Amino acid sequence: MKNILHIISSPRGEISASRKLGKAVIEKILEKYPDAVVKERDLTKNAVPVLGEVHISTFFTPPQDHSPEQQLINRYSEELIAELKEAHMIVIDSPMYNFSVPTSLKAYFDFTSRAGYTFKYSEDGPKGLLDDDKKLYIAFTSGNIYSTGPYQVFDSNVPYIRHIFGFYGISDVSVFRAEGLAIPGIMETSLEKAIGTITID
Repeated sequence: MKNILHIISSPRGEISASRKLGKAVIEKILEKYPDAVVKERDLTKNAVPVLGEVHISTFFTPPQDHSPEQQLINRYSEELIAELKEAHMIVIDSPMYNFSVPTSLKAYFDFTSRAGYTFKYSEDGPKGLLDDDKKLYIAFTSGNIYSTGPYQVFDSNVPYIRHIFGFYGISDVSVFRAEGLAIPGIMETSLEKAIGTITID
């Protein structure tokens, strides 16, 4: 039985193209693995706090020295990381906002990128601590086109997510792109075409 973690980051609700694309990925997974269990982490309904001093000090303080507030922060971070560890497949809905990921997704990574939990440092450099047999699917949407052409250099969304999960130890990544959603002549069929490209390993 497969455990699927679906991470949603768009605050646009049901009109969100990234939510629609991510949902289509989940549906394709369930077609192939009908007994899979899907856990949804909607970052817009249960927002991860923006990283502040108290959070950073918590992450760098030994657990036995945590204050009551730090204990709650640490437990919350560990719960997020546990979801990643339990998942066999991870689906991330990631719209392009101002050449990057939404704030909610950046906050999520700030709470899951922790030495000793998702990666560690050694004499040979950093090493990911998540199982390397996990699969990551990125459902990417954007008003412009970033996969090819002159604006490709401005895509700091998909490469960023790849780097984060590569740091965690996950290198098996598939990306489905609905691009040009603000460009007449492209926007009308972009999402439909992106859904048509979805294949599940």
